Amino acid sequence: MTESDSLAAARRAIEAFVEPFTGRALGELQAVVGLDSAMDGLRLSLRLPVPTGGLEATLQPDLEAALDKAGIRRKLTLALESVIPARAVQKPLKPMPGIRNIVAVGSAKGGVGKSTVAVNLALAWAAQGARVGLLDADVYGPSQPLLLGVTGVRPETVDNKRILPVMAHGLKLMSIGLLIDPDQPAIWRGPMVTQALTQLLTETEWGELDFLVLDLPPGTGDLQLTLAQRVPVAGAVVVTTPQKIAVSDARKGLKMFEKVSVPVLGVVENMSTHVCSHCGHEDALFGQGGGEALARECGTELLARLPLDAAIGVESDQGRPTVLSAPGTARAQAYELMARRVAGALARRPRDRAGAFPGIVVETKS
Repeated sequence: MTESDSLAAARRAIEAFVEPFTGRALGELQAVVGLDSAMDGLRLSLRLPVPTGGLEATLQPDLEAALDKAGIRRKLTLALESVIPARAVQKPLKPMPGIRNIVAVGSAKGGVGKSTVAVNLALAWAAQGARVGLLDADVYGPSQPLLLGVTGVRPETVDNKRILPVMAHGLKLMSIGLLIDPDQPAIWRGPMVTQALTQLLTETEWGELDFLVLDLPPGTGDLQLTLAQRVPVAGAVVVTTPQKIAVSDARKGLKMFEKVSVPVLGVVENMSTHVCSHCGHEDALFGQGGGEALARECGTELLARLPLDAAIGVESDQGRPTVLSAPGTARAQAYELMARRVAGALARRPRDRAGAFPGIVVETKS
């Protein structure tokens, strides 16, 4: 076999390889941007529509195995590039300028750990190389400033018009909790809350973001409905715990997103098993399989089963969530895997085509 034939065979094997998180073949993704011979094997450059930081360790051995199966036994040097395109949002809305994808994290029931899931999702994406913002949309109980250790920090303004987000561990954060006294409740009616959140979203100087994680308040009422109708969301993640009552409420939240044409990326089952801090034994305190059953029933994906671990609460209270505090641990890896799966599910959504083609203006002569 000539070198040219060997490269052609290698390209065919690589393009047939199914990337594990998008579930798409690399050829379908048009991901191969370079394949060349090297002194010690092959050099492969891939461009993927998901965050790629740390992904080489997963992809390289699997790609080498695919090459080996095709009869090509050569060492592979892998280089990854990430380009996150904007995905379609609910009509008639269009993606916000500079923000490629808004991903909502919601639950119809409080107390399921939604905000912890949201902040660790955002931090995991940032650690994987994406440009990420986090908007705390829970006006009545904003928790992200506490979770990120920036309670008491006040955002600055530009010309008294635009708000600069607070930088926290690589994230751009905006929350009503940064603008009001943390000990004072926001005693506002629904329209005031909706207006405040709309302003936080549109008047914050987010810059260029691959993802803006929107931490929604619990429930399926007027606020959630208005946000879903006004905010261009590329995909939503529904958080539940395994027990029946939480799954029942999560089903309502999922159906709410469907009714307003917000695509549901999948379900996250939080507090799936309790991990003993002394011996590491896992116990299903809240039952088993609720999240998986909900995902199956609603035709969506179970994105993650996350542990109930006392260390997660301690790390959150210290303002350094698990992805930051305990990288490499099983609990952090669960969040990191969740982030990759959410990004993969989003990458399967259609691209935004608004503005992809020039407008046609027909002029008539008078």
